Amino acid sequence: METQKIIELNNVRKIYKMGDVKVCALDGINLTINKGEFIIIVGPSGSGKSTLLNMLGCLDVPSEGSIFLNGQNISKLSESNLATLRGKTIGFVFQSFNLLQTLNALQNVMLPLEFQNVPVSKAREIAERNLKIVDLQERMYHLPKELSGGQQQRVAIARALAVDPDIILADEPTGNLDSKTGTYVMNFLKQLHLQGKTIIMVTHGLDLIKYGDKIIHILDGKIEKVETKHDKIKVVDKIVTKID
Repeated sequence: METQKIIELNNVRKIYKMGDVKVCALDGINLTINKGEFIIIVGPSGSGKSTLLNMLGCLDVPSEGSIFLNGQNISKLSESNLATLRGKTIGFVFQSFNLLQTLNALQNVMLPLEFQNVPVSKAREIAERNLKIVDLQERMYHLPKELSGGQQQRVAIARALAVDPDIILADEPTGNLDSKTGTYVMNFLKQLHLQGKTIIMVTHGLDLIKYGDKIIHILDGKIEKVETKHDKIKVVDKIVTKID
């Protein structure tokens, strides 16, 4: 089967000005991500992996170089056009959940649909279905403060899936979770991958690289190496097992 490029970075540099000092957070990144890949980005603090994630997620534009999303050069798009594009294409899952505290679980999941002008009745239907998928149908009217960390992350996943995005971008998605709940979240991301979603994840947890099929090591704003894994991860009844 022919691979399909979904994101391509060509000689991307990102330079931040801090007073009179210029900091090069990304320095000549060349990277191609194909549709349906599970990408894991690893590197020490300050290596540039969060900046790279922002580029891949259309949250920022490069100082130099170009970024293509589904063949479209997004490097020079305005913030409003970027927001529209990522709202339709990318679902986000963050370490800190990023739920609106004044909205209940159902309303939080409906929010990205409302931004896309989906009718309220349809948005509610989709949000209810997604909350059932993450087994939170009994908690959909609870505020974030009434949910555990694991439940909040599951709401965030349901919200990420609301617009049926091509790409799920996860920034340390298990960072604030206990190991059992973290396994649930990773297992769920793997299921999405097996269903054809492109997953891009940043993590400090080297024990999580087993879930990816391409591991990108970044250091000092440069890609140090890329590992392509040939072994498989199979998801069975919420248990992840390795197939030799």
